[in-house]
Amino acid sequence: MSDRKRLSEDERLDWLRLIRSNNVGPRTFHDLVNHCGGVRAALTALPDLGRRGGARYSPRICSHEKAAAEIETARALGIEFVALGEPDYPMRLQMIDDPPPLIAVRGKLDALAQPLIAIVGSRNASAAGVKFAEGMARDLGSAGFVVVSGLARGIDAAAHRGSLASGTVAVLAGGHERIYPPEHTELLESIVSAGAAISEMPLAWEPRAHDFPRRNRLVSGLSLGVVVVEAARRSGSLITSRLAGEQGREVFAVPGSPLDPRSEGTNGLLKQGAIPVTQAADVISVLKPILDREYVPASAQEHPQEQIAASEAEPDRDDRTRIVDLLGPAPVSVDDLVRLSRTSPTIVRGVLLELEIAGRLERHGAGLVSRL
Repeated sequence: MSDRKRLSEDERLDWLRLIRSNNVGPRTFHDLVNHCGGVRAALTALPDLGRRGGARYSPRICSHEKAAAEIETARALGIEFVALGEPDYPMRLQMIDDPPPLIAVRGKLDALAQPLIAIVGSRNASAAGVKFAEGMARDLGSAGFVVVSGLARGIDAAAHRGSLASGTVAVLAGGHERIYPPEHTELLESIVSAGAAISEMPLAWEPRAHDFPRRNRLVSGLSLGVVVVEAARRSGSLITSRLAGEQGREVFAVPGSPLDPRSEGTNGLLKQGAIPVTQAADVISVLKPILDREYVPASAQEHPQEQIAASEAEPDRDDRTRIVDLLGPAPVSVDDLVRLSRTSPTIVRGVLLELEIAGRLERHGAGLVSRL
Protein backbone atom coordinates (compact mmCIF):
# COMPACT_ATOMS: atom_id res chain seq x y z
CA MET A 1 0.00 0.00 0.00
CA SER A 2 3.08 2.24 -0.18
CA ASP A 3 1.89 3.73 -3.48
CA ARG A 4 -1.12 5.35 -1.86
CA LYS A 5 -0.62 9.10 -1.77
CA ARG A 6 -0.67 11.41 1.23
CA LEU A 7 -2.61 14.63 1.38
CA SER A 8 -0.79 17.93 1.41
CA GLU A 9 -1.19 20.03 4.55
CA ASP A 10 -3.62 22.34 2.75
CA GLU A 11 -5.70 19.38 1.59
CA ARG A 12 -5.78 17.90 5.10
CA LEU A 13 -6.99 21.23 6.43
CA ASP A 14 -9.76 21.36 3.83
CA TRP A 15 -10.84 17.80 4.66
CA LEU A 16 -11.05 18.68 8.35
CA ARG A 17 -13.00 21.87 7.60
CA LEU A 18 -15.57 19.94 5.54
CA ILE A 19 -16.15 17.10 8.00
CA ARG A 20 -16.40 19.60 10.90
CA SER A 21 -19.02 21.74 9.11
CA ASN A 22 -22.69 21.61 10.10
CA ASN A 23 -24.81 18.70 8.78
CA VAL A 24 -21.79 16.99 7.24
CA GLY A 25 -21.21 13.43 8.42
CA PRO A 26 -19.08 10.74 6.76
CA ARG A 27 -21.70 9.76 4.20
CA THR A 28 -22.55 13.37 3.37
CA PHE A 29 -18.83 14.16 3.05
CA HIS A 30 -18.43 11.51 0.36
CA ASP A 31 -21.63 12.56 -1.41
CA LEU A 32 -20.51 16.19 -1.43
CA VAL A 33 -17.09 15.35 -2.84
CA ASN A 34 -18.62 13.17 -5.56
CA HIS A 35 -21.25 15.80 -6.37
CA CYS A 36 -18.94 18.81 -6.41
CA GLY A 37 -15.77 17.23 -7.77
CA GLY A 38 -13.49 17.85 -4.79
CA VAL A 39 -13.26 18.90 -1.16
CA ARG A 40 -12.41 22.55 -1.84
CA ALA A 41 -15.31 22.78 -4.32
CA ALA A 42 -17.64 21.21 -1.75
CA LEU A 43 -16.71 23.83 0.84
CA THR A 44 -17.51 26.57 -1.68
CA ALA A 45 -20.82 24.94 -2.63
CA LEU A 46 -22.18 24.41 0.90
CA PRO A 47 -24.06 27.74 1.27
CA ASP A 48 -25.80 27.36 -2.10
CA LEU A 49 -26.69 23.72 -1.45
CA GLY A 50 -28.22 24.66 1.90
CA ARG A 51 -30.22 27.48 0.32
CA ARG A 52 -31.59 25.20 -2.39
CA GLY A 53 -32.47 22.62 0.24
CA GLY A 54 -34.65 25.17 2.06
CA ALA A 55 -32.35 26.20 4.92
CA ARG A 56 -33.35 29.47 6.58
CA TYR A 57 -29.74 30.23 7.37
CA SER A 58 -26.48 29.39 5.65
CA PRO A 59 -24.89 26.25 7.17
CA ARG A 60 -21.99 26.88 9.52
CA ILE A 61 -18.74 26.07 7.73
CA CYS A 62 -15.72 25.25 9.88
CA SER A 63 -13.25 28.11 9.52
CA HIS A 64 -9.68 27.77 8.36
CA GLU A 65 -8.51 29.09 11.74
CA LYS A 66 -10.56 26.63 13.78
CA ALA A 67 -9.41 23.63 11.75
CA ALA A 68 -5.78 24.76 11.93
CA ALA A 69 -6.08 25.14 15.71
CA GLU A 70 -7.48 21.59 16.04
CA ILE A 71 -4.61 20.17 14.01
CA GLU A 72 -2.07 22.12 16.07
CA THR A 73 -3.61 20.95 19.36
CA ALA A 74 -3.72 17.37 18.11
CA ARG A 75 -0.06 17.37 17.19
CA ALA A 76 0.86 18.75 20.60
CA LEU A 77 -0.95 15.73 22.10
CA GLY A 78 0.80 13.27 19.78
CA ILE A 79 -2.32 12.76 17.64
CA GLU A 80 -2.16 12.46 13.86
CA PHE A 81 -5.05 12.94 11.42
CA VAL A 82 -5.05 10.17 8.83
CA ALA A 83 -7.21 10.62 5.73
CA LEU A 84 -9.15 8.00 3.81
CA GLY A 85 -6.90 6.59 1.09
CA GLU A 86 -3.60 7.45 2.76
CA PRO A 87 -1.08 4.64 3.41
CA ASP A 88 -1.74 4.54 7.16
CA TYR A 89 -5.54 4.44 6.86
CA PRO A 90 -6.74 0.93 7.85
CA MET A 91 -7.61 -1.03 4.72
CA ARG A 92 -10.71 -2.75 6.08
CA LEU A 93 -12.11 0.44 7.56
CA GLN A 94 -12.05 2.22 4.22
CA MET A 95 -14.10 -0.63 2.71
CA ILE A 96 -17.20 -0.04 4.87
CA ASP A 97 -20.19 1.94 3.60
CA ASP A 98 -19.52 5.14 5.53
CA PRO A 99 -15.82 5.30 6.46
CA PRO A 100 -14.74 8.40 8.37
CA PRO A 101 -12.87 10.74 6.01
CA LEU A 102 -10.38 11.47 8.78
CA ILE A 103 -9.42 9.48 11.86
CA ALA A 104 -7.42 11.00 14.70
CA VAL A 105 -4.85 8.43 15.82
CA ARG A 106 -2.77 8.50 18.98
CA GLY A 107 -0.15 5.84 19.53
CA LYS A 108 1.41 3.39 17.09
CA LEU A 109 0.08 3.65 13.55
CA ASP A 110 1.65 0.25 12.82
CA ALA A 111 -0.92 -1.38 15.10
CA LEU A 112 -3.65 -0.51 12.60
CA ALA A 113 -1.86 -2.40 9.83
CA GLN A 114 -1.86 -5.71 11.73
CA PRO A 115 -4.64 -8.35 11.59
CA LEU A 116 -7.33 -6.90 13.87
CA ILE A 117 -9.99 -8.80 15.84
CA ALA A 118 -12.64 -7.14 18.02
CA ILE A 119 -13.69 -8.38 21.44
CA VAL A 120 -16.80 -6.75 22.92
CA GLY A 121 -19.39 -7.48 25.56
CA SER A 122 -21.33 -6.40 28.59
CA ARG A 123 -20.37 -3.40 30.69
CA ASN A 124 -21.90 -5.16 33.69
CA ALA A 125 -19.76 -8.23 33.10
CA SER A 126 -19.50 -11.28 35.30
CA ALA A 127 -16.18 -12.27 36.87
CA ALA A 128 -16.10 -15.32 34.60
CA GLY A 129 -16.76 -13.15 31.54
CA VAL A 130 -13.95 -10.74 32.46
CA LYS A 131 -11.51 -13.62 32.99
CA PHE A 132 -12.50 -15.23 29.68
CA ALA A 133 -12.14 -11.96 27.75
CA GLU A 134 -8.69 -11.28 29.20
CA GLY A 135 -7.52 -14.81 28.38
CA MET A 136 -8.99 -14.71 24.87
CA ALA A 137 -7.32 -11.35 24.17
CA ARG A 138 -3.97 -12.55 25.51
CA ASP A 139 -4.08 -15.73 23.39
CA LEU A 140 -5.13 -13.88 20.24
CA GLY A 141 -2.34 -11.37 20.83
CA SER A 142 0.18 -14.19 21.16
CA ALA A 143 -1.07 -15.53 17.81
CA GLY A 144 -0.28 -12.23 16.08
CA PHE A 145 -3.63 -10.43 16.25
CA VAL A 146 -4.21 -6.92 17.56
CA VAL A 147 -7.35 -6.73 19.70
CA VAL A 148 -9.86 -3.93 19.07
CA SER A 149 -12.48 -2.77 21.57
CA GLY A 150 -14.38 0.30 22.68
CA LEU A 151 -12.70 1.17 26.04
CA ALA A 152 -16.00 0.61 27.87
CA ARG A 153 -16.29 -0.88 31.32
CA GLY A 154 -16.49 -4.66 31.71
CA ILE A 155 -15.58 -6.87 28.76
CA ASP A 156 -14.04 -4.07 26.65
CA ALA A 157 -11.60 -3.09 29.40
CA ALA A 158 -10.75 -6.75 30.05
CA ALA A 159 -9.98 -7.27 26.34
CA HIS A 160 -7.68 -4.25 26.33
CA ARG A 161 -5.90 -5.33 29.52
CA GLY A 162 -5.36 -8.85 28.20
CA SER A 163 -3.68 -7.61 25.02
CA LEU A 164 -1.60 -4.68 26.29
CA ALA A 165 1.67 -6.50 25.72
CA SER A 166 0.90 -7.55 22.15
CA GLY A 167 -0.96 -4.40 21.12
CA THR A 168 -4.57 -3.27 21.31
CA VAL A 169 -6.66 -0.55 19.66
CA ALA A 170 -9.22 1.52 21.57
CA VAL A 171 -11.97 3.15 19.51
CA LEU A 172 -13.28 6.23 21.32
CA ALA A 173 -16.89 7.39 21.28
CA GLY A 174 -15.82 10.96 22.07
CA GLY A 175 -12.76 13.05 21.33
CA HIS A 176 -9.25 12.36 22.58
CA GLU A 177 -9.61 15.07 25.21
CA ARG A 178 -12.87 13.58 26.58
CA ILE A 179 -12.08 10.00 27.51
CA TYR A 180 -15.12 7.91 28.47
CA PRO A 181 -15.38 6.48 30.98
CA PRO A 182 -12.99 8.87 32.77
CA GLU A 183 -11.60 6.14 35.02
CA HIS A 184 -10.08 4.46 31.94
CA THR A 185 -7.71 7.36 31.24
CA GLU A 186 -4.82 5.47 32.84
CA LEU A 187 -5.73 2.31 30.89
CA LEU A 188 -5.66 4.34 27.68
CA GLU A 189 -2.16 5.59 28.46
CA SER A 190 -1.05 1.96 28.68
CA ILE A 191 -2.85 1.13 25.43
CA VAL A 192 -1.12 3.80 23.31
CA SER A 193 2.37 2.72 24.43
CA ALA A 194 2.18 -0.39 22.23
CA GLY A 195 -1.15 0.06 20.44
CA ALA A 196 -3.35 2.96 19.41
CA ALA A 197 -6.48 4.97 20.19
CA ILE A 198 -8.62 6.33 17.36
CA SER A 199 -11.56 8.72 17.10
CA GLU A 200 -13.47 10.42 14.30
CA MET A 201 -14.88 13.08 16.62
CA PRO A 202 -13.50 16.57 17.43
CA LEU A 203 -10.85 16.51 20.14
CA ALA A 204 -13.08 18.02 22.83
CA TRP A 205 -16.25 16.12 21.87
CA GLU A 206 -18.19 14.82 24.89
CA PRO A 207 -19.74 11.47 23.87
CA ARG A 208 -23.54 11.24 23.80
CA ALA A 209 -25.80 8.21 23.59
CA HIS A 210 -25.99 8.10 19.78
CA ASP A 211 -22.21 8.37 19.47
CA PHE A 212 -21.70 4.84 20.80
CA PRO A 213 -23.37 3.01 17.88
CA ARG A 214 -21.36 5.28 15.60
CA ARG A 215 -18.20 4.15 17.41
CA ASN A 216 -19.31 0.51 17.16
CA ARG A 217 -19.31 0.62 13.35
CA LEU A 218 -15.60 1.50 13.55
CA VAL A 219 -14.89 -1.32 16.01
CA SER A 220 -16.37 -3.85 13.58
CA GLY A 221 -15.16 -2.03 10.47
CA LEU A 222 -11.52 -2.23 11.54
CA SER A 223 -11.69 -5.93 12.27
CA LEU A 224 -11.68 -9.29 10.54
CA GLY A 225 -14.37 -10.37 12.97
CA VAL A 226 -16.09 -9.62 16.26
CA VAL A 227 -16.10 -11.86 19.33
CA VAL A 228 -19.06 -11.18 21.65
CA VAL A 229 -18.30 -12.52 25.12
CA GLU A 230 -21.36 -11.46 27.14
CA ALA A 231 -24.35 -9.45 25.94
CA ALA A 232 -27.80 -8.90 27.37
CA ARG A 233 -30.81 -8.83 25.05
CA ARG A 234 -30.51 -5.04 24.47
CA SER A 235 -26.74 -4.79 24.68
CA GLY A 236 -24.79 -2.35 22.55
CA SER A 237 -22.54 -5.28 21.69
CA LEU A 238 -25.38 -6.69 19.62
CA ILE A 239 -25.30 -3.49 17.57
CA THR A 240 -21.61 -4.16 16.94
CA SER A 241 -22.32 -7.75 15.89
CA ARG A 242 -25.13 -6.64 13.57
CA LEU A 243 -22.86 -4.05 11.96
CA ALA A 244 -20.15 -6.70 11.61
CA GLY A 245 -22.57 -8.91 9.70
CA GLU A 246 -23.57 -6.03 7.43
CA GLN A 247 -19.90 -5.26 6.77
CA GLY A 248 -19.12 -8.86 5.86
CA ARG A 249 -17.12 -9.58 9.01
CA GLU A 250 -17.16 -12.85 10.94
CA VAL A 251 -19.34 -12.90 14.06
CA PHE A 252 -18.32 -15.11 16.98
CA ALA A 253 -20.25 -15.65 20.22
CA VAL A 254 -19.27 -17.26 23.51
CA PRO A 255 -22.00 -19.59 24.83
CA GLY A 256 -23.31 -18.71 28.29
CA SER A 257 -25.66 -19.98 30.92
CA PRO A 258 -29.33 -19.71 29.92
CA LEU A 259 -29.95 -18.58 33.50
CA ASP A 260 -27.72 -15.49 33.18
CA PRO A 261 -29.39 -12.52 31.44
CA ARG A 262 -25.92 -11.34 30.41
CA SER A 263 -25.75 -14.35 28.08
CA GLU A 264 -29.17 -13.91 26.54
CA GLY A 265 -27.80 -11.86 23.66
CA THR A 266 -24.82 -14.12 22.92
CA ASN A 267 -26.97 -17.26 23.02
CA GLY A 268 -29.37 -15.51 20.67
CA LEU A 269 -26.51 -14.81 18.26
CA LEU A 270 -25.63 -18.49 18.25
CA LYS A 271 -29.21 -19.35 17.29
CA GLN A 272 -28.90 -16.88 14.41
CA GLY A 273 -25.77 -18.55 13.05
CA ALA A 274 -22.86 -16.89 14.88
CA ILE A 275 -19.75 -19.05 15.19
CA PRO A 276 -19.46 -20.56 18.70
CA VAL A 277 -16.12 -20.02 20.44
CA THR A 278 -14.73 -21.38 23.69
CA GLN A 279 -11.05 -20.68 23.03
CA ALA A 280 -8.84 -18.50 20.85
CA ALA A 281 -8.09 -21.45 18.55
CA ASP A 282 -11.73 -21.42 17.42
CA VAL A 283 -11.32 -17.84 16.19
CA ILE A 284 -7.90 -18.41 14.64
CA SER A 285 -9.07 -21.45 12.65
CA VAL A 286 -11.74 -19.31 10.95
CA LEU A 287 -9.61 -16.20 10.36
CA LYS A 288 -6.36 -17.82 9.19
CA PRO A 289 -7.76 -18.88 5.78
CA ILE A 290 -9.07 -15.32 5.30
CA LEU A 291 -5.61 -13.90 5.99
CA ASP A 292 -3.96 -16.46 3.70
CA ARG A 293 -6.00 -15.25 0.71
CA GLU A 294 -5.84 -11.57 1.65
CA TYR A 295 -5.38 -9.03 -1.12
CA VAL A 296 -5.60 -5.25 -1.46
CA PRO A 297 -8.52 -4.19 -3.67
CA ALA A 298 -7.61 -1.80 -6.48
CA SER A 299 -9.94 0.84 -5.04
CA ALA A 300 -7.97 0.77 -1.79
CA GLN A 301 -4.79 1.77 -3.62
CA GLU A 302 -6.14 4.90 -5.25
CA HIS A 303 -5.98 8.38 -3.88
CA PRO A 304 -9.48 9.40 -2.76
CA GLN A 305 -9.50 12.52 -4.87
CA GLU A 306 -8.75 10.45 -7.99
CA GLN A 307 -12.04 8.61 -7.57
CA ILE A 308 -14.31 11.63 -7.74
CA ALA A 309 -15.96 13.45 -10.60
CA ALA A 310 -18.26 16.43 -10.56
CA SER A 311 -21.91 15.73 -11.29
CA GLU A 312 -22.96 16.77 -14.78
CA ALA A 313 -26.62 17.23 -13.88
CA GLU A 314 -28.19 19.57 -11.34
CA PRO A 315 -31.80 19.17 -10.17
CA ASP A 316 -34.20 21.83 -11.41
CA ARG A 317 -37.19 23.23 -9.51
CA ASP A 318 -39.62 20.59 -10.81
CA ASP A 319 -37.24 17.75 -9.86
CA ARG A 320 -36.80 19.23 -6.42
CA THR A 321 -40.53 19.68 -5.80
CA ARG A 322 -41.38 16.19 -7.00
CA ILE A 323 -38.76 14.50 -4.83
CA VAL A 324 -39.48 16.59 -1.72
CA ASP A 325 -43.21 15.81 -2.05
CA LEU A 326 -42.43 12.09 -2.08
CA LEU A 327 -40.58 12.37 1.22
CA GLY A 328 -42.28 12.30 4.59
CA PRO A 329 -41.61 11.21 8.17
CA ALA A 330 -41.74 7.51 7.21
CA PRO A 331 -38.40 6.16 5.91
CA VAL A 332 -38.31 5.35 2.19
CA SER A 333 -35.55 3.85 0.06
CA VAL A 334 -33.55 5.94 -2.37
CA ASP A 335 -34.35 3.39 -5.09
CA ASP A 336 -38.07 3.99 -4.53
CA LEU A 337 -37.53 7.74 -4.81
CA VAL A 338 -35.78 7.24 -8.14
CA ARG A 339 -38.58 5.02 -9.44
CA LEU A 340 -41.48 7.15 -8.20
CA SER A 341 -39.96 10.49 -9.22
CA ARG A 342 -39.17 9.14 -12.70
CA THR A 343 -35.81 10.83 -12.70
CA SER A 344 -32.17 9.76 -12.52
CA PRO A 345 -30.32 8.53 -9.42
CA THR A 346 -27.93 11.49 -9.84
CA ILE A 347 -30.79 14.00 -9.60
CA VAL A 348 -32.32 12.25 -6.57
CA ARG A 349 -28.97 12.15 -4.77
CA GLY A 350 -28.47 15.82 -5.55
CA VAL A 351 -31.81 16.80 -4.00
CA LEU A 352 -31.19 14.61 -0.95
CA LEU A 353 -27.79 16.24 -0.51
CA GLU A 354 -29.35 19.72 -0.59
CA LEU A 355 -31.95 18.68 2.01
CA GLU A 356 -29.29 17.15 4.23
CA ILE A 357 -27.09 20.26 4.17
CA ALA A 358 -30.22 22.27 5.02
CA GLY A 359 -30.85 20.00 8.04
CA ARG A 360 -34.14 18.71 6.59
CA LEU A 361 -33.19 15.06 5.91
CA GLU A 362 -32.62 12.10 8.19
CA ARG A 363 -30.75 9.03 7.02
CA HIS A 364 -31.58 5.59 8.40
CA GLY A 365 -29.95 2.21 7.95
CA ALA A 366 -30.27 0.12 4.79
CA GLY A 367 -30.31 3.17 2.50
CA LEU A 368 -33.54 4.63 3.88
CA VAL A 369 -34.22 8.37 4.22
CA SER A 370 -36.99 10.53 5.63
CA ARG A 371 -37.78 14.23 5.75
CA LEU A 372 -37.46 16.13 9.01
